[in-house]
Amino acid sequence: MWFLLDLAWRDLKASGRSLWVFCACLILGVSLVTASAGLYRLVHQGLLADTRILMGGDVEVESPSPLPDNILQWMEANGDVSLLTEVDTMLGTESGEFLRTELQSTDARYPLYGELILEPPLSLDRLTAFRDGFWGLAIDPVLATKLDLSIGDMVYIGSLQMQVRALVLNQPDRNLSASWRGTPVLLKKDAMQAAGLIQEGSRIEYEYRIRTDIPAERWREQFNQQFNGLPLEVRTFEDRNRRLSERLGQIVSGLMIIGFCTLFVGGLGVFNSIQAYLHGKLKTIAIFRALGLRNWRLATVYLLQISLLSGAASLAGALLGAALTLTSANLLADELPVQASLSGLFLPAIMAFLFGMLNAYAFTLPALGSALSVQTGVLFSGQRREIRSTPKPWWLASFSFAALIIALVCLVLPDVLFAFGFISVVGLLLLLLDAMVKVIRRCALALDTHPILTGRFALRLAIANLHRPGAPLRITLLSLGSALTLLVVCTLVVASLLRAVNSTIPDESPALVLYDILPHQQDQILNILQQMPSARRVDIAPLVRARIESINGKVLNDMIASQPDRQLQSEWQKALQEEYKLSYSANNIDDVTLVGGQWWSEPVSGRPKMALEDREARQLGLKRGDWLTFVIEGKLIEAEIAAIFSQKGLQTRFWFEGIISDNALSQVSKRFVGAAYMSDEDALDAQNRLASMASNVISVRTESLLATAREMMAKASSALLVVALVSLGASLLVLSSVIAVGQSRLVYEASILNSLGARIRVIKRSLLMEYLLLAVLASLFAVLLGSAIALALLEWRLKLPSGDLLWLGVLCALTVSLLSLGLGAAYLMRRLTIRPAILLREA
Repeated sequence: MWFLLDLAWRDLKASGRSLWVFCACLILGVSLVTASAGLYRLVHQGLLADTRILMGGDVEVESPSPLPDNILQWMEANGDVSLLTEVDTMLGTESGEFLRTELQSTDARYPLYGELILEPPLSLDRLTAFRDGFWGLAIDPVLATKLDLSIGDMVYIGSLQMQVRALVLNQPDRNLSASWRGTPVLLKKDAMQAAGLIQEGSRIEYEYRIRTDIPAERWREQFNQQFNGLPLEVRTFEDRNRRLSERLGQIVSGLMIIGFCTLFVGGLGVFNSIQAYLHGKLKTIAIFRALGLRNWRLATVYLLQISLLSGAASLAGALLGAALTLTSANLLADELPVQASLSGLFLPAIMAFLFGMLNAYAFTLPALGSALSVQTGVLFSGQRREIRSTPKPWWLASFSFAALIIALVCLVLPDVLFAFGFISVVGLLLLLLDAMVKVIRRCALALDTHPILTGRFALRLAIANLHRPGAPLRITLLSLGSALTLLVVCTLVVASLLRAVNSTIPDESPALVLYDILPHQQDQILNILQQMPSARRVDIAPLVRARIESINGKVLNDMIASQPDRQLQSEWQKALQEEYKLSYSANNIDDVTLVGGQWWSEPVSGRPKMALEDREARQLGLKRGDWLTFVIEGKLIEAEIAAIFSQKGLQTRFWFEGIISDNALSQVSKRFVGAAYMSDEDALDAQNRLASMASNVISVRTESLLATAREMMAKASSALLVVALVSLGASLLVLSSVIAVGQSRLVYEASILNSLGARIRVIKRSLLMEYLLLAVLASLFAVLLGSAIALALLEWRLKLPSGDLLWLGVLCALTVSLLSLGLGAAYLMRRLTIRPAILLREA
């Protein structure tokens, strides 16, 4: 064995430099898999390990009003209770600038988990107390930066002027989307009351956090048994852990799939590289056989070489991926609770290393089996024979490694659906590719003898090269086509999102959106908005929050217990606890589109009519003709589903779950929402005037949200571009391996053609035409597949029509494929030296 290892090492040192493509392909794929898996593990450890801290307790009971004493007494008897009261409002500065914030008042037990760190390091109670004629508050550093505030500055909340007395350096339960939805501000509940923010009809959330020794799920079951039917939402830290884990798993599964795709495409480069290497070692193999080395020993020598190279390349890829992970973790440290840790990267690196090794064996075994199947006499005769036949045992061994890879993919991907989807797509891709290659070859074969090619020798030769045995058509389509497909998808998605953020949303959406308008404030607010010079349209509509009590007369709580379908049971359980936003059909303020049924004419007799959002209808298994009973302020209100509507995706403002007859909600109190269409300058002026006049009204400028969205899009676009370019790099490596495999054959065939009278410029022209045809076919493959994926995502998921952007995908695919294949053709033409003497030497 040591003899074989020494022989393998000496042979590798002598001629292994030609396997740089083999190593580069593995390094790229392994590094992407390591980076995505490593980042997932670090975020999982930092984000999900302390879910109790992020949630603020083991269990959270959310109520729209303070809980009665009997419930509080039961909760106190079964754990430690802390109350967090939240109100959304506008915070203004002395310069006249206003921004949406989330006011939070806490009690003495806050926080139950984690530590609240303030600057200066004094108690929250002391910092927020009424002193020197002003209430104090503690603000988030993000808010301080946005409004240029520092300790000691004065701000306006509601009808009060308050003093900034501290910065919140660490808030354990800070919402991850707080910077987007509303930055938290800590103050006393008495200050909220004094500012006029707590009054009848105010939208206030009372969050009771519980720390208990009882298992969280059992605590919730006992609570629901004790207080069944109350409009309370009870969540456990396990629920949040599961939701965060599912969402994080979906995101990371997508990233890891890109890594696996790169590894798969790189595997083609591994195959071609090792095939070219072994093709050059045929005479060496013949010499080894003549010296008495049996096939299994030869196989051992080259398997040892493959193991050494793939091990070194996979290790390098794992180290590179770990470095990328640590860099990303440091960049994300300000936005996510991520801690860069080498120990957290050990398992992802080992896993990616294993994938690299398995990938190398799966793709090299067929090439090795082919090389060892050639007879010694043929090798010594000097005949140029294409290595094609692979004995069945080698294919079985290769398929075994492929099966191991598939099993590991299903095991390591956080989202199992993504794993099965990826495997299915790869299988479908191979089938489509094989079908497309067969069609192209048949078409090329039919054109080969067509009269239209008469007198066009260069074109005929290029077309003949598409269907001849050993042509690079299949490998080029799969490698370059796969990378171009990813590039087309990224191009179309990013271009559509950028257009939506920069053009579609600003053109079609209101400049100012308003929430929590009280009934007696409608006229005054309408007057202010309509007086803006650029005001084109102002809409105001009611918004009522309701819970579903029953479906078709059957109490939802009873239906859940008897429902055998786990998925539907889960959706009904969510519906029982979630609030549904209802509005009137007048004005259609959210500009929804009916996808089933039709609007009704008011007034209607009998049971009120309603339109239900298509997503809710699908999840709850509802259709037109079904009827729902809602609980609103203790009153039961029935409504029949007469229509199903669809939201407009990113352009939706309020996301109503239901639109109900105008007369159905006459007996309940309502808040109103508004949308004003005007210039952004007028929207800013109107926002400041409304904040000073009606402090309870929350207003959001579309332009401020778009600025944040553009910043996020810039980061996401850069990340997608890097990933797409890495995948493209792997594809170009595969293409270089294809060129390496075909170079000697090209020279040989060109020499034959030249000996038969073909001029060198005609041969070069045919080579250019062949690569031009390959570029067009690869681009066509990428555009068809990439556009199908991107348009499905944009149309169905994001609801962004993007059919008019297909030209971008075509341009991107053609440019990259022509450039890459053009460089390949230029390289081959430089190396194309016609030597007819080699024909005589090998005759």
